[in-house]
Amino acid sequence: MERSIYLDSHSTTPVDERVLAAMIPYFTEHFGNPSSINHLYGWEAEAAVKQTREILAEAINAAPEEIVFTSGATEANNLAIKGVAEAYFEKGQHIITVATEHSAVLDPCNYLKTLGFDISILPVKKDGIIDLNEFKKAFRPDTILVSVMAANNEIGVLQPLAEIGEMCRERGVLFHSDAAQAIGKIPLDVQAMKVDLMSLTAHKVYGPKGIGALYVRRRNPRVKLAPQQHGGGHERGMRSGTLYTPQIVGFGKAVELGLQYLETENQRLMELRETLWEKLSQLQGIHLNGHPTQRLAGNLNISVEDVDGAALLLGLQSVMAVSSGSACSSVTTAPSHVLTALGHSEQLAYASIRFGIGRFNTVEEIEKVGKYAVSVIQSLRKTAIRI
Repeated sequence: MERSIYLDSHSTTPVDERVLAAMIPYFTEHFGNPSSINHLYGWEAEAAVKQTREILAEAINAAPEEIVFTSGATEANNLAIKGVAEAYFEKGQHIITVATEHSAVLDPCNYLKTLGFDISILPVKKDGIIDLNEFKKAFRPDTILVSVMAANNEIGVLQPLAEIGEMCRERGVLFHSDAAQAIGKIPLDVQAMKVDLMSLTAHKVYGPKGIGALYVRRRNPRVKLAPQQHGGGHERGMRSGTLYTPQIVGFGKAVELGLQYLETENQRLMELRETLWEKLSQLQGIHLNGHPTQRLAGNLNISVEDVDGAALLLGLQSVMAVSSGSACSSVTTAPSHVLTALGHSEQLAYASIRFGIGRFNTVEEIEKVGKYAVSVIQSLRKTAIRI
């Protein structure tokens, strides 16, 4: 059976062979525990972990000691949001976030509501970008945290982190950003953006699954976090557990490669994206979701009028692997909360396709995908499959 063309790179990415090559020795030869500081095996692992801390820190303009390893961005988001809520409870119980955030941010916030916290979930404009005037009005004297993602996992929109960070800093409010989709794909600078906590993951940037990190600012201001996992005092006491050295090494190599080719790869991805959009936009009733340019280079998210969403996905799957929204919530039957936040009807939200173009996609593949998608949409409309 011929495998379909993979276009779901916002869900996950294949591990780059260069990343895998860097990881393999730490499964077999350099297998020591980085916390074992009394022998060579531990020293080797500790040195590898230290090197990745330095790579990640340099990637976001932080200090290596400010990188806390986690099992992924979901854990990092939970540690940031719940950790701040618990540590700053006496200062206030108000948190601001955005309607288009990943469920790994919205769900911890909703959990905190059950504990008595007040959560302001702000709407976005039709292009998916936050309204800074409305954001400014949302601050209160008891606001302790703002959480706004860097790049949206469904529509690829890039939020104005520097402007948001400036407003937070002026008011003494901590600023967290989920940058799972952004690391290694766009420039990130926690100093210039005044970000106090930033969640990262490896598997969206051609690294392994099961490893992520949380940047936690150490000064100006020093961020306090209540640990959510106890036992051993690893990672400055913020996240206990034996560090997974091979995964950490892979994370560092993946980010290093992403930054090395960032400009040329983004240009290539934008050209592929525009090629695909040019073909799809020839049809009537095709809506581009999210800002046309302020988005990840490899993201194209569309909604299609006059077709059934399930039939559309079914019709495409023989040629391409795509999704209709976040893979993390694809088991639910509800329409994408991101697309409904843009003002779409349920029909348009259901009949949406997220194309995640990645490092290993080719011009020939995109040409084939565009041509086939157009034929499927035309066929569905002719046979009058409608909601």
